[in-house]
Amino acid sequence: MSDLEPITPREAVELYVAHREPELSEKTLQNHKYRLDSFVEWCEKVGLENLNELSGRDLHRYRVWRQQDISLVTLRGQLATMRVFLEFCASIDAVESGMRERVKLPELDRGEDARDELLELDRAKNILGYLERYKRASRQHVLVAILWHTGIRLGSLRAIDLRDYDSDDRCFWLRHRPETGTPLKNKEPAERAIALDDYYCDVLDEYIRFHRHDVTDDYGREPLVTSELGRLSAGQIRTEVYRLTQPCLVGDCPHDRDPMECDAREYDRYSECPSSLSPHTIRRGAITYQLREGIPERIVSDRCDVSPDGLEHHYDRRTDREMMEQRREYIEEL
Repeated sequence: MSDLEPITPREAVELYVAHREPELSEKTLQNHKYRLDSFVEWCEKVGLENLNELSGRDLHRYRVWRQQDISLVTLRGQLATMRVFLEFCASIDAVESGMRERVKLPELDRGEDARDELLELDRAKNILGYLERYKRASRQHVLVAILWHTGIRLGSLRAIDLRDYDSDDRCFWLRHRPETGTPLKNKEPAERAIALDDYYCDVLDEYIRFHRHDVTDDYGREPLVTSELGRLSAGQIRTEVYRLTQPCLVGDCPHDRDPMECDAREYDRYSECPSSLSPHTIRRGAITYQLREGIPERIVSDRCDVSPDGLEHHYDRRTDREMMEQRREYIEEL
C-alpha cells in the first residue's frame, strides 16, 4: 500500500463523478452519485477516513449494512456501480489494484430484476376517456396521451420543442440537446421521428392552440408541453402522472379510503397512493400493448429506443400463452 496516495472516500467520489460527467447522461450520473453517497455515509459511520485502507472485509461489511434497507435488485445495482468506482479508484492510486473483484454481486433469478408493474390497457382507456371527456387537450391529457401512445421515456417527452412537432406529417422529432438541458438517455443514437395517429395530432393541435403557455425555457427554447414558467421538470411530469393514475380519479378507491380525507390527494403526496403509477409504468404498459397488438418487435424496439434484449427483459409482459397465440396467427396465415 506504500504506492497509494491518501484520499477521503468523499473526495474520491467527487473525482469519479467529475471523470464520468462527459460520458454519462445527467440522470445516470445522478444515479451513480446517489449510490456512492451511501458508501460515503457508511465510511463516515465506521470511521474510514482514508480510502487507501479499504479492504475486502470492509466491502463485505458495507454490503451487509446496505442490504438491510434495500431490495436485492437495488443492492446489485449499487454494488455494480461500486465496482466501476473502485476500478477508477485503482487507476488514481486510491485503492489496491483488483479491489473491484472483491465486490461480490448477489445472484438473481431470471426476471427478478425486471419490474412487473405496468399500466394495463383497460386502465389506460379509463384514464384517457376521463381526460377526453373532462380535460380534453389539457396539459394533463397531452402528457398521458403521448406517454401511452408512443411509449417514450419521461426525459424524451420533456425534451420536445414546439418546432419538433409537425402536424402535417403527423410526427415529432426527438433531439439530443444536452448543452441546453434536455439530453436523451442514449444520446445521438436515440434521435428519431415518432409517428402519431390522427387523434393524438388533433389533441396536440388543440392543446397548442388553446392551452399551451407561450413561454420559453432558460435557454430561449420553446417547449411543446409547458407550465406558466417554461419547460416542465421531470419532477413535475412525474407528479402529474402519479395524480392522474390514482384510481379515485375515474372510479372508486380500491383501498377503502375517503378521497376527501386521503393524504395521498395532497400535492407532493400523490405517490403515496398504493395504486398510483410512475411514468415508467406507462412506458412498460405501452410497449406491452404494442407487442400484444402484433407490432413487430423490431419496430417497437426502434420506436421506443430499447434494445431487443432490453425489450424482452424489462418491458415485454406478454404471457407465454399470448406469445404462442400470436405465433399461431402468423403460422396459419402462411
